[in-house]
Amino acid sequence: MNIIICLVAALASAWVARYYLHMLQLESYQLDGYIRWLKKNPDKHLGGTLTIGVAATIAYYVLWLLLRVFMKGGASSVVAGILTLIGFVLAAFMLDRRLHSQPEKKPIAYTPRMKRLYACLCVIALAVAAIFTAIGVPAYILFVGVPYLALAAGGAMTPVEKAINDHYLNDARQKLEARPDLIKIGITGSYGKTSTKFILATILSEKYDVLATPASFNTPMGLTRVIRERLEDHHQVFIAEMGARHVGDIKELVELVHPTIGLLTSVGPQHLETFGDVATVANTKFELIEGLPQDGLAFFASDGGEVDKLYARAKGKKFLTGTRGMRLDMKAEDIAVNQNGSVFTLKDGVTGEKVPCETKLLGRHNIGNIVLACCAARQLGLSMEEIARGVSKIEPVEHRLQLLPGANGMTVIDDAFNSNPVGAKAALDVLAAFPGRHVIVTPGMVEQGEREDEINRQFGAQMVGKADEVILVGKKHTRPIAEGLMAAGMGPEHIYVTASLEEATGVLGKIGQMGDVVLFENDLPDNYNEDQ
Repeated sequence: MNIIICLVAALASAWVARYYLHMLQLESYQLDGYIRWLKKNPDKHLGGTLTIGVAATIAYYVLWLLLRVFMKGGASSVVAGILTLIGFVLAAFMLDRRLHSQPEKKPIAYTPRMKRLYACLCVIALAVAAIFTAIGVPAYILFVGVPYLALAAGGAMTPVEKAINDHYLNDARQKLEARPDLIKIGITGSYGKTSTKFILATILSEKYDVLATPASFNTPMGLTRVIRERLEDHHQVFIAEMGARHVGDIKELVELVHPTIGLLTSVGPQHLETFGDVATVANTKFELIEGLPQDGLAFFASDGGEVDKLYARAKGKKFLTGTRGMRLDMKAEDIAVNQNGSVFTLKDGVTGEKVPCETKLLGRHNIGNIVLACCAARQLGLSMEEIARGVSKIEPVEHRLQLLPGANGMTVIDDAFNSNPVGAKAALDVLAAFPGRHVIVTPGMVEQGEREDEINRQFGAQMVGKADEVILVGKKHTRPIAEGLMAAGMGPEHIYVTASLEEATGVLGKIGQMGDVVLFENDLPDNYNEDQ
């Protein structure tokens, strides 16, 4: 009977552990990120695996003692085992159902790495269950540690995965080294890097054959995959988006790509949970500029703050761009922004040349991204006319101020991807440019560290005067937003608090009217969870 309990406990633990492996995958397999997720979500352990594991173990001993009064020999342990086994399996099944009760925005991907990780987890679960059985403890107690099986498997597989990753990284590095003619560009920033990447790729395509990393492929393995699978001999330019959640992340990407051109879009309070403060963010982004060769070109989008400080620190050939200021190498003037896009005059600050430009992108902040890309394109030999033609062809990036037709005659502004304080304020300005009634659907901002409540409270205050109705997603997390809204003068009758995006969509269907403009601002990370 003990062997059966051992096998069932290991199997059930490995089955339920799929959920935790999914969370580890959503944390990019980073163990420190997974540990932070566990700390933020104690209910995923205390309310489930701990209770079931301890309860099943205690129940086994209690039933065994009670049944010994009525049964002889080892019959009592067999019956106790059968009864607790049935209860344990039912409880584990119900827990698994509860963990997966919410629709998954990004389902688990059974990549080769995940398959290796899952196999390792199964071996660990079986080994630990066997140890408990050998020392006379019911293997049910293994279930207590299900959330940590993913952590143990991740740790055990780290050397293996590093060896595999190093092989692919070296292969990608060699492929790039074999192309000394290839123009390699790195783009980083707290926000705007994905948009700027596609903007630059569109403009440069007027003269060059360009390969840009798709979507948000901005990690070492993401870039490696693009280089190995998509880079062809005919490509003349490779644009690599470079993301970071930890100090040294950008440096690692630079050592892979060895860009000769670097663009810095912004510095702000992003991923403060891992960086701690904006100064650390700035230093990490500057790793791109520090990694450029002596004859490299560095481009900075002026913000009057942290980016300008980094521009002053930079050595070598550097360029400062923007929409305000006199001493800019590339500047946008006479800007007119409306709900259909923007028009402006692009001025080369060195030669004085000017050219009129128009774009379908929404928001004044996007003009800053465009000017940054235009400056880089100018240094790569494009004429002002070629640049203007490229600007006119720029398409909105999915989920970044993307204008969409909504139901029942409503207009939707989809700005759901990766919201930040600066971007959120810019989105509000875009919304205000539209005629009609304004509705905002948002869960606010996360991963802002100790300042998260303060930032969300400010976000709420900024909505007043630009939104007529606000639908908040997440009852606990959005309290500071509601506080900011009411403190700035919005009545509670215009604030709707929902538990999920699905519920928020239902509310929108009830209060929405023809002609409304609806801004979907930010979407919570796939692994975000709060106690509703």
